[in-house]
Amino acid sequence: MARLTLSVDRAVAEQAKLLARRRGLSVSAMFTQFVRAMASQEGRGCSLGLITRQATGLATLPDSKTSREVLEDALIEKHGLPGNPQSPPKAELL
Repeated sequence: MARLTLSVDRAVAEQAKLLARRRGLSVSAMFTQFVRAMASQEGRGCSLGLITRQATGLATLPDSKTSREVLEDALIEKHGLPGNPQSPPKAELL
């Protein structure tokens, strides 16, 4: 096993010892788990879901509008604005 020396603030060292103790681990074992978890996430590359990755690039925005403006327009079209005569009717409770 290789030896690694780290330099951290005293408070961080105490936090590491406390966290490791709570988990029933040594600080070395906890550090090993942390590094392995970080390495496995890095290898995935993209944190987007499969459907989102597949849908990327399917739509293009008009040059005259930002993505926020397009989203606002879609939400207004779907849900309407209070007091807007073109707003869709609200569902009535029976």
